[in-house]
Amino acid sequence: MLLRRFTVGAAVTALCALALPAHADTPSTPPGRITVEVVGVNGSGCPQGTAGVTTASDNTSFSVTYSNYLAQAGAGSGGTEFRKNCQLALRVHVPQGFTYAIARADYRGFAHLQRGAYGQQRGNYYFQGMPQTARTNHQFGGPYSDDWQASDQTDYQDLVFAPCGEERNLNVNSELRVYAGTSNPQALSFMSMDSTDGSVSTVYHFEWKECPAAA
Repeated sequence: MLLRRFTVGAAVTALCALALPAHADTPSTPPGRITVEVVGVNGSGCPQGTAGVTTASDNTSFSVTYSNYLAQAGAGSGGTEFRKNCQLALRVHVPQGFTYAIARADYRGFAHLQRGAYGQQRGNYYFQGMPQTARTNHQFGGPYSDDWQASDQTDYQDLVFAPCGEERNLNVNSELRVYAGTSNPQALSFMSMDSTDGSVSTVYHFEWKECPAAA
């Protein structure tokens, strides 16, 4: 799968305002309310009870909010603190006759990186029992102390849709890494993807498709 990568700092809402490209063969969003249920949580970036999911009222996307997702290096950080990751298994309930793919993911957070240090954000997503999408990597170099945003968008012809008539978990993976690099080892660098008030979240955008009518 081909993923186009974008990386932006400071103006964290700019990319969210961009509309996803329309496709002549795709329907509007399905009727009713889509629900997304967390059925599995694993990883150092999302201890139990620290990740939540909400769906957009117009069925175009869902958001994941973390409350304890931070990687850091330097200033006495532990040996494993430089890397945090999370895998969520999600059950997306959709109306009969429709299926979906993930067309775009927008990741957001805050980073404080000393001169010589750098941070990385990685992510991918896939359906249970199917091949994983390519894992993308976005890098931020210090000195940097600001909000960050990174987006992955998939061309329509490369989208992977959930099999029609089957209920498979959607697995979403994310990872943060921070390296001290050539920075002062006594100075702290960190990169977060968490929010205490729900204002910072990762947004996954749906692409919908009608399933063929049963024979």
